[in-house]
Amino acid sequence: MFRLFVAAFSTAEKKKKHPKRPAFRLQKKGWYEKAVKKLEGKFQPAEAKPGQTVTFKLTVELNDGYHTYPTVQPDPAAEPFVNILKFPAAGNVVFVGKTQDPKDYDSKADDFLKAKEVRFISGAAIYSRKVVVSPKASPGMLEVKLEEFRLQVCDKNNCFPGKKVDVAATLKVLEG
Repeated sequence: MFRLFVAAFSTAEKKKKHPKRPAFRLQKKGWYEKAVKKLEGKFQPAEAKPGQTVTFKLTVELNDGYHTYPTVQPDPAAEPFVNILKFPAAGNVVFVGKTQDPKDYDSKADDFLKAKEVRFISGAAIYSRKVVVSPKASPGMLEVKLEEFRLQVCDKNNCFPGKKVDVAATLKVLEG
């Protein structure tokens, strides 16, 4: 209890001496707007008949100086540095297979994590997954929303808290 009081008191004293400088390093708000140039979900091709397979693509374009991560790291020690994509349950479309991470990435060892390889992506990251249009899907425009997309972004000095971002893509279902 005494240690907690001393720590709180010394933090308050430091704030008085340096009011503009936080007592500990906080992640800045607004990082998403500074880091992300574009985020888009789309189907390729953009139209299909029931029973046909298309590809869902999620593109994340980052500004210079920022990087993001794949959905899976090969080194278990680097597991905290991933983006999370959760797909909707089967309905008018059925997501099949595994998510394909961007093919172009850099990697480095991280002594702090004791990771031999941490993969990261600068510039544009494109994630993709195959999708089958349900044979029961009715013709017309269909909006498909990801259940969850949690984006992890870092710059050379900081990693920012993962941000949940809404992602949707439109598919035109043709007559079967």
